[in-house]
Amino acid sequence: MGYMLRTAVLLGVLTGLLLFIGNLIAGKTGMVIAFVIAALMNFLSYWFSDKIVLSMYRAREITRDEAPWLHEIVEELARNANIPKPRIYLIPMEQPNAFATGRGPGSSAVGVTRGILEILDRDELRGVLAHELAHIRNRDVLVASIAATIAGAISMIVNWLQWALIFGWGRNEENNNPLSIVGSILLLIITPIIAAIIQMAISRSREYLADETGAYISRDPLSLARALDKIHKYVMSVPAEVNQGTAHLFIENPLKGEGLTELFSTHPSTEKRIARLHEIAKKMGQTV
Repeated sequence: MGYMLRTAVLLGVLTGLLLFIGNLIAGKTGMVIAFVIAALMNFLSYWFSDKIVLSMYRAREITRDEAPWLHEIVEELARNANIPKPRIYLIPMEQPNAFATGRGPGSSAVGVTRGILEILDRDELRGVLAHELAHIRNRDVLVASIAATIAGAISMIVNWLQWALIFGWGRNEENNNPLSIVGSILLLIITPIIAAIIQMAISRSREYLADETGAYISRDPLSLARALDKIHKYVMSVPAEVNQGTAHLFIENPLKGEGLTELFSTHPSTEKRIARLHEIAKKMGQTV
């Protein structure tokens, strides 16, 4: 419940930032126009997110004949999560990783890389898949789309301000004074950074929630903890060509090797995630 409340608060802050910056720079009309444009852009990506992402990584569907054991694991976890069984895809990537995509439980897919199938044992892979099904159950794609819509609208309004500064600030002398111009430039720099930090904080909260939900779906938080430890070590040494805009989808940030700080990362630190999973295991009466 804490993660849900945190997400709601962060979305509220992001919305408040949109209202403030929109009204300050473009007035209510400009704010509404920016929000509508951003919403339309993200509406398309939301409805076709699974097809876009899967094609981007050249994923192909894994049939039951190819890997009956993998389908059995996903079927069992889907029953535990009380959601329809998602489609399973293989991503031709050596880096061990996985992601879930789709609008929600009724239209979803899970992708696993070739690398993750090679390094994890059955229990560890089961823990990872439980985490991904948790994302589907928690409708995290929808939450991410809402956050992206608001952040996108903020970016558009800030871009309008940028062009206004280039071609002349305002129509009256009040907006032409140096203090107003300096303040606007600072606003131009700071606002997108704040919006990005909030958007990434939402993503990190959803990762913690997916870890927790996945642990209860599988009833085996320690296997997920071991999997995260293994994946983290390989991600640091096995580079992958990943679109930065989709990095938040993966169970472990595939761009860790690029030295992103936790503040600007789409994922919490692996050490913190493992520590939380150990605490969940203790609550379940399991020996860590």
